Amino acid sequence: MSSFDLNHPSSVANQMSRRSVLRRGALGLGWSALASLICNPRGFAAESVKGDKKYLTGQPARAKRMVLLFQHGGPSQIDLFDPKPELVKQAGKPMPGGVEAFFDKQDSSKCSPSPFKFTQHGQSGMEFSELLPRLAGCADDLCMIRSLHTLVNDHEGALRHFQTGKPRTGRPTIGSWLTYALGTPNPKLPPYVVLSDPSRDQVDGIRNWSSGFLPAVYQGTPLRADGPALFDLALPEGVTEEMQREQFALLEFLNRDHQKRFAHLSELDARIANNTLAGGIRDEVAKALDLSQETAETQQLYGIGNAATGTYSRRCLMARRLLEHGVPFVAVFNDVINGDPWDTHSNHNANMRKVSDNVDQPSAALIQDLKRRGLLEDTIVLWVGEFGRLPVAQGSDGRDHNRHAFTALVAGGGFKAGYVHGTTDPFGYKVAEKPVAVGELHATLLKQFGLDHTSLTYPHQGRDESLTDADITGVEPVGDLVR
Repeated sequence: MSSFDLNHPSSVANQMSRRSVLRRGALGLGWSALASLICNPRGFAAESVKGDKKYLTGQPARAKRMVLLFQHGGPSQIDLFDPKPELVKQAGKPMPGGVEAFFDKQDSSKCSPSPFKFTQHGQSGMEFSELLPRLAGCADDLCMIRSLHTLVNDHEGALRHFQTGKPRTGRPTIGSWLTYALGTPNPKLPPYVVLSDPSRDQVDGIRNWSSGFLPAVYQGTPLRADGPALFDLALPEGVTEEMQREQFALLEFLNRDHQKRFAHLSELDARIANNTLAGGIRDEVAKALDLSQETAETQQLYGIGNAATGTYSRRCLMARRLLEHGVPFVAVFNDVINGDPWDTHSNHNANMRKVSDNVDQPSAALIQDLKRRGLLEDTIVLWVGEFGRLPVAQGSDGRDHNRHAFTALVAGGGFKAGYVHGTTDPFGYKVAEKPVAVGELHATLLKQFGLDHTSLTYPHQGRDESLTDADITGVEPVGDLVR
């Protein structure tokens, strides 16, 4: 295995420290950091991290994996999913009772109907606007939730509320909770992958995939859609595979020797396992993300090469490949267009068209591709933003934030297909029937994975924390959303 005798007293192994090997070796910190994300804190490969039975409901899990297509900025439910004829009748007139506006000094209080045409689709007759024709074509595979509502009206707070269950920082995201409870079937890939715009981060940055107070192994691992998926994936120039194997062997020897003297340091087990695992990461990541293996028909389905879909099309196809390779949770974020893409405070109509063109085809293609491969039945696809938009004009050509009503689309994983849940008032401002709080959606998602949201907890600062905080909020899964 090695060209030198690791056990010889005069060998390099007895003349170099573990620190100097890491500093000078081609292994580098990039490999070690990545491997740390894929191993659990006790040093076992993620394959051995199984869901604790105390978290399980005892009912069969309907979902094995999930992809979150998160729509940063707050898509306008009034212009996409929730047609309101009353707004047309009252156009330009003051909104009865007014609204809660985030930018109150810019609130015109005048009813502003959608300029986009709505039509029914599929056997279900689900209504979509002309902005999302491809997603409309998936109507009979979708559960449309028109009655979501959230706690806060600012982006950061609403993002944290949706991602972590509360509007404050320092908490784990839903992807972290799921991977903490269930582990992963593929120890050579991160259990929680993040695919965001390679050019810049969305609002709140890495907090969108933080593990909070859970161990860092459960945080999202960002991979890039353009260029190398990870920095330091390629071997440094002049370093061969054989040289790297020797470095791994040397480092393991030093770690084992160090462990004999400090047997109480369990972290050494984790470090040894990390280094052992790191050698196999490069090929596995490259294989999972190699879009050249896809047919021209599949690439065309996602819109790859289409200027309108940008890199979002690549990320959606990458998500499908990662799910196939055993990654249980993938979060896909928008291309960052004009800042926060769906945050249409001005130039509303033009921006709605641009962002819709960006996400419509890739989102629909992902659902269709999963279905034709037999994966949709046990994969949850969730298309959602942090809140909705108001039915009144902000200034002359914008819509402000609306925490009182917004819409989500869910496909697969046992959610009802071709079903519309809940209604809003005649203006689309507030939920009127069958309200769904963010925590209730979280509880429902966990239930589809066979998890009990009340028992999935982690001790932190003197109390058992959870995603839903059911002991305080009293939320329960929404039975009407699932089959």
